[in-house]
Amino acid sequence: MNLPIIPLLTIELLVALVAAHLLADFVFQTTHMVLNKQRPWIMLMHGAHVFAITALLSGGAMLLSLGIALSHIAIDTVKIKWAPDTLRTYLLDQCAHLAVLLYAVLWLPAWLLAPWWPPLSTDMIQIALVLCGLITATLAGGVAVGQLMSRYKSDAQPDGLEYAGRMIGLMERGLIFLMVMIGEPSGIGFLIAAKSILRFDTVARDQKMSEYVIIGTLASFGWALGASFATMATMRALGY
Repeated sequence: MNLPIIPLLTIELLVALVAAHLLADFVFQTTHMVLNKQRPWIMLMHGAHVFAITALLSGGAMLLSLGIALSHIAIDTVKIKWAPDTLRTYLLDQCAHLAVLLYAVLWLPAWLLAPWWPPLSTDMIQIALVLCGLITATLAGGVAVGQLMSRYKSDAQPDGLEYAGRMIGLMERGLIFLMVMIGEPSGIGFLIAAKSILRFDTVARDQKMSEYVIIGTLASFGWALGASFATMATMRALGY
C-alpha cells in the first residue's frame, strides 16, 4: 500500500507551528508563569503568547492561531486541575499539543490555513528546524530530566549553588546538540570524561549522591542525543 505524500508546504507549516509552540512553552513562558498558571490572567497571558507567536510564524493565519491558542489553554487547564505533576503528565501534555498541530495542518480546510503575508522561506524553515531541535534538547529536556529526578531529590539533595545543576544541564545538552549538528559526536566522550572528573570528589564520598549524578547525567545525555539525531534525521528527510 502506498503511503500518502504530504505536500512540502504542509510540512513547512507544521515546522513553523512546532517552532511557535516550543517558543511559547519554553522560551517566553517564565518560571513565574509556570508556578502561577492556575491564575486565569496568567493562563490568558500564556495563551496570548501562543496566539501571537503562532500568527507570526504561520504568516498571519489568524483563525488557525486562535484555535491553537484556545486548545493550548484547554490542554494546560486540564493538566493543572486534574493531572499529577509527573514526567508522564509532562510528556502526555506535549504530545497532546503536538497532536493538535498535526491535526490542524492535515485536516483543517485550506481557507483556515491561508496566510495573510508570505510564510517562512525555505531558509527560515531550516533555521526553525534547528531552533526546534535546540529548544527540545535544552529547555524541554531540562523539564523532563527535572521531573525524572524529582523523586530522588529528598534522598540525595546536592549541595551547591542554587540552579547551578539546571544551568550545567542546559549547557551540556546544548554542547551535545552542537557536536551532533556539526558532525563531531565523538566530542561527547570528552564531555562525559570532563564531567566525571569534576564530579569525582563529590560522588566518591556519597553513594546516594553518586547514583543521583549518574542517573541525571545519563538521562540528560540520552535526551540530548535523541533530540539531536532526530533533528538531523528530519533535516535530511526534508532535503536540507
